[in-house]
Amino acid sequence: MEIRAVGFDLDGTLFDHRGSAIVGVDSFLESLGIEPSEHARALWFTAEEEQIERWRSRRIDFQEQRRERLRTVLPALGLTAPADAAELDALFERYLSGYRAAWRVFSDSVELVRRVKANGRRVGLLTNGSEQQQLDKLRVTGLLEVFDHICISESMGVQKPNPEAFRLLATGLGVEPEECLFVGDNPLHDIEGARAVGMEALLVDRYGPHREGIEDAVMAWLT
Repeated sequence: MEIRAVGFDLDGTLFDHRGSAIVGVDSFLESLGIEPSEHARALWFTAEEEQIERWRSRRIDFQEQRRERLRTVLPALGLTAPADAAELDALFERYLSGYRAAWRVFSDSVELVRRVKANGRRVGLLTNGSEQQQLDKLRVTGLLEVFDHICISESMGVQKPNPEAFRLLATGLGVEPEECLFVGDNPLHDIEGARAVGMEALLVDRYGPHREGIEDAVMAWLT
């Protein structure tokens, strides 16, 4: 069946979350008097992955997963985590300040989405996360204006890899799921979720095989 639309994941696919987060983490660590290191970064990203997954499964809310990350990471670095939630929130804002200042898309992202549209396909975004933060990322990086339809888990009430999230994306793009290609970096959340509703799926790795860009891999599906 002809591909009439392309859906994209955001973090790790079009938006360089890891690169932005490393800048934010290093700045945060320095503000605490800790020398940035691979060990400290690894602690941060492990905690991020674990607590975000708890949020995805609705065991904790979005703000609490941030607090839990600090409760996990700070003691592992020899620091005491504040007991007060407001103090934890203020501390996490110090990380967010550096993270936001470093927000960036991969160099080919905006042009790629525009090229897909110029090729006659509808383009959409499906991302898990906080609606406000994800929309802010899109505004800051110039991606907001290039999509025909945007789906964010918080506003949809359903998250990847739930098949319903992908069905909502297809409906918003005005196509059947079988007419859509989904591009993402997570084998479970992006690829298995998309294929569960009959979408074609392209797994990308911006920090490995696709570090030079994903345009050729995406356009190969449309020619």
